[in-house]
Amino acid sequence: MSASTAIGMVSASLRILLLREMRLDPPVDVTILAPDEQGSGRRVNLFLYKVAENPFLKNEDWTLKAGPPGRLADAPLSLNLFYLLTPYAPNDDLVGNSAAHQILGEAMRVFHENAVVPRTHLDAGLADARERLQIATSSLEAEELNRMWTTFSRPFRLSVPYQVSTVQLDRLPESERPMPKRVRRIGVPGIDAPFQPPAVTGMSPAAGPAGTVVTFAGSHLADHRAEVRFSDRTLVEGQAPIGDAFSVSLPDDLTPGLYEVRVDVSRLFRRTFLFEVTP
Repeated sequence: MSASTAIGMVSASLRILLLREMRLDPPVDVTILAPDEQGSGRRVNLFLYKVAENPFLKNEDWTLKAGPPGRLADAPLSLNLFYLLTPYAPNDDLVGNSAAHQILGEAMRVFHENAVVPRTHLDAGLADARERLQIATSSLEAEELNRMWTTFSRPFRLSVPYQVSTVQLDRLPESERPMPKRVRRIGVPGIDAPFQPPAVTGMSPAAGPAGTVVTFAGSHLADHRAEVRFSDRTLVEGQAPIGDAFSVSLPDDLTPGLYEVRVDVSRLFRRTFLFEVTP
């Protein structure tokens, strides 16, 4: 909704709903009067006795305004409307207010079956309303109800309280503000190639006397650091391979036998080879 006149449009919409959906013979009128105002003999009356701000929607943040893009609107004034539904009909000498009771029951049926007011029954001013009008029975203490009728100096009549929610009244256009511009980057973003982890694929030679120079070959070794351990001794620590290969000299004091050679490249690749020290 947008205009402050929406409250009156809601009352008109409820009247349209009752007029079109009630199935009484003969039909009855629907009025929107105070209890002390005169109306026709057979009718059902809707009296708006209270308007309260919806506490749950009071602190809504700025929202995108309907219509032209790029405009933000502050939270609207969200209201709950409280009505008193009262039937009127001439009393019968034998059955008293039974005719009024029939009218009340039919009106309650309509509200129950149309808990959300259909858009086909809305007042013309609410045709583009973004929210739905929900109808639900409300609670009203007997003392408060009696005080209401006493205020108008009218005899008490059987009535049912209803709550209609939520009616939102937009702020004036002066309270709107433009949406902050989004960060945009024009052009094709650069796409890096998939990460290629380093790998050591071979060691040569696999045998030789003490002091032999051993070469390790692999792929994607550039820009990484290598560590080589021969048995329990560290031969190289933090060496940068040249291209995809690097060499290490074995100690000169090795005795003949079979030894483990472990290669670690930047903690991303680790492999163990066997080297036989010959006499």
